[in-house]
Amino acid sequence: MSFSFERGKLAAVPSGSVIPERDLDKTPILETRHLGIDFGGLHAVQDFNLTIGRTEIAGLIGPNGAGKTTVFNLLTKVYQPTKGTILLDGNDTAGKTTEQINRMGIARTFQNIRLFNNLSVEDNVKIGLHNQEGYSMFTGILRLPNYWKQEKAAHERALELLSIFEMQDQAGVRAGSLPYGAQRRLEIVRALATNPSVLLLDEPAAGMNPSETAELMENIVKIRDLFQIAVVLIEHDMNLVMNICEGICVLNFGQVIAKGSPEEIQANPAVIEAYLGRKKEA
Repeated sequence: MSFSFERGKLAAVPSGSVIPERDLDKTPILETRHLGIDFGGLHAVQDFNLTIGRTEIAGLIGPNGAGKTTVFNLLTKVYQPTKGTILLDGNDTAGKTTEQINRMGIARTFQNIRLFNNLSVEDNVKIGLHNQEGYSMFTGILRLPNYWKQEKAAHERALELLSIFEMQDQAGVRAGSLPYGAQRRLEIVRALATNPSVLLLDEPAAGMNPSETAELMENIVKIRDLFQIAVVLIEHDMNLVMNICEGICVLNFGQVIAKGSPEEIQANPAVIEAYLGRKKEA
């Protein structure tokens, strides 16, 4: 697997977190402050603090069961936090629904692919465009001129987005018939269709071979550069994480045990212990 990417240098912000230097003059796109959730007596996530720069590629890693997907569910309001604050572009998201959060600018993919398998590739992307529809239900029912104008625009936008992954020629193909890697790419395209400022990718390389993973890394950078958005990914492929992520946050048992650059994370004793276990005394 061959991939070359020049990561941005990290710099401290007043909250004590670090973000890429190029984002220092802008409000962080995403901040969590003392975020937590309890399920009964279980503290699934506690005191989770994170700051993401506006064009950062960041990683959230940790052993199985560490709470990573729970954090994504909190950010997207699948779960409502028990404690703490989530700021999106400086705006408090308290009380918002999943749909409202999506409209505010957070989109995500899932560990298990969630496409509409019986719909076409293009129609899956158009579903992502739903929050940008500019016509009323009345206009849609009667197929008035504005409906056809919007439909034409949606068709063109869907093909434009599919072209990022060179999938425009598969627009009419049934989504469920696509190979696994192409389904993964389609799910990312559908998320991009919602026009996010933060893209959350939950194990995007799961099930991919080395060449597909290398292509995925290139495409993540391409997406960040093209759309000028932040990308946060959960991933178990450490080669991907260490090669592409600028800042990395490590969770274990629902708590942050380390934050920093890939080099700092690789050398951190707490991270090594979390993944490999405590060394026995000689």
